Amino acid sequence: MKNFLFGAFLVLLVVFGVRYCENKNQERDELEESTALLQQQIKNVGKLVVTEGTFSQVYSYKNSKKFYLDIFSARKKALIIVNASVTVSYDLSKLKTEIDEDNKIVRITEIPKEEISINPEIKYYDVTQDYLNQFDAADHNKIRNRIDTSIREKVEASSLRSNAQNRLISELQKIYILTNSMGWTLQYKEKNFSNSEELEQIKL
Repeated sequence: MKNFLFGAFLVLLVVFGVRYCENKNQERDELEESTALLQQQIKNVGKLVVTEGTFSQVYSYKNSKKFYLDIFSARKKALIIVNASVTVSYDLSKLKTEIDEDNKIVRITEIPKEEISINPEIKYYDVTQDYLNQFDAADHNKIRNRIDTSIREKVEASSLRSNAQNRLISELQKIYILTNSMGWTLQYKEKNFSNSEELEQIKL
């Protein structure tokens, strides 16, 4: 009788042990599937976020050179009209994340910096130039650089960058919604987000 009870106990122990291992394996499989899905969905968010704007400006350019002990001078000038298309973009394919499977945490480790692209259309009007002081490549490069600097200052003073950042935050909120729906936590700079609105406060 004792041998029978002992044998039955061993059988139950083996059965429970096998089922425990199966359950652990099943939990591990589910976690891996969840991780793979998260990685794929985050990759799908990795698109190029682009905000566009147009800036128009009128410039005047003047230059003079003196010759023969400053007795004679040669001048050139032009009226310049610029229509510049500007894009502020975030390449989210460069977004870097880490997956903490044990704690079910998705960590954003790096958010790509903004990329500002300026494409000016420059047209010259009312061009006058003396024979000894004519427009050359150096003038055009100088004008282009000054216009580029001026447009960048206007971009900084405009809402274009903040609009681009808002679009970036909107894409990051999609990641939060995804992780939250699967029971995971989204983290950036050791901060856990409890709702998508908190993402609006992050410092880029």
